[in-house]
Amino acid sequence: MRKSRFTDQQIIGFLKQAEAGMPVAELCRQGGFSDATFYKWRTKFGGMDEQEARRLKELEAENSKLKKLLAEAHLDIKALKVAFKVKR
Repeated sequence: MRKSRFTDQQIIGFLKQAEAGMPVAELCRQGGFSDATFYKWRTKFGGMDEQEARRLKELEAENSKLKKLLAEAHLDIKALKVAFKVKR
């Protein structure tokens, strides 16, 4: 997955500018991103402050690690079943 050019703090700053009344088209032009990107950010970060966004990123990283661990555990179980010829 491609990394964003903007940090979470910058994204939240753009969203706060839009909430303050700046037109979305003008904000997108100045920031150098599309309006579709702005609305995607708004669905993800809408109403958050920087601390909440940081916590969200930490939780997403932890969730990813746990999913990888679970997938590896399932592979290990399947390998053991094949090795010991357990039918199920």
